[in-house]
Amino acid sequence: MSEVSRRSVFLDEIGLGPIWLRREGVLASTETGAELADVSPPVDMTVAAPAPTVAMSDPELQPYAVPAPETAVALARDAAPSAWTEDEAAIPAPPAPARAIASLQSPAAMDWPQLQKAVAECTACGLCRGRKNTVFGVGDSKARWLFIGEGPGRNEDSQGEPFVGPAGKLLDNILLAMGLARGENAYIANIVKCRPTDENGRDRPPAADEVAACLPYLQRQIELIQPTVLVALGKTAALSLLGLDPSTPVSKLRGSVHRYAERPLIVTYHPAYLLRQLADKGKVWSDLCLAMSTYANIPE
Repeated sequence: MSEVSRRSVFLDEIGLGPIWLRREGVLASTETGAELADVSPPVDMTVAAPAPTVAMSDPELQPYAVPAPETAVALARDAAPSAWTEDEAAIPAPPAPARAIASLQSPAAMDWPQLQKAVAECTACGLCRGRKNTVFGVGDSKARWLFIGEGPGRNEDSQGEPFVGPAGKLLDNILLAMGLARGENAYIANIVKCRPTDENGRDRPPAADEVAACLPYLQRQIELIQPTVLVALGKTAALSLLGLDPSTPVSKLRGSVHRYAERPLIVTYHPAYLLRQLADKGKVWSDLCLAMSTYANIPE
């Protein structure tokens, strides 16, 4: 029997085994057997009989009393931290800081400033890697009219505001014809908040996963604005809001009052499309007349 084993038996007999075994177990992971013999107190192995059992409450033996479990763990950890790696892993981690929890907040629970901040910092899809600015939206946050486009283009990405190029000027003229203005009883937003581009840097429609990542922001905008009528400008906006097959043409959706979030939704062509197809301006005006008629018939 080795010296360490004999010493363990002896310490067990006098009631001190658990402490010394734990200390030896810790030291054994960091020291050699020879080093352990050097630091251990000398023990006379010729004792013929076990020492008399003494109650651990005896004041003279208090220095050898078994410490409380939590104290023993702390002492052992201080003595040899590397030997308690597995035990430390079993200790539950402290609660996450409140700030980390807040960062996981759903858009559905955000107020307007929180939503703006979340959009500005969003990295939920790959569009964040190529943007200059996020495009949250612009207008009256209590507007009765909400116009929804596809996504930012080059001009919008540069300025951080939707519909600021030639298509934006056309939309402003449309609003004036309806008795509205940008920022006055009208709000303008997009399905996605970052500019989608192809491998050549040209604008493209957002992919399905990009729409899915960004749509909760728009949904929360709708809940906060509480508009009376929604106008979907173009195919991407219409199909994303109505959840329709990508092959569905806008022409099949025009002329009808759809519903989104319990609100009337009118579908028409995107202003950028009208810049290429001037002959369809009359169709857009017809769609907007339907929207205005729908708005007028909604009880206050």
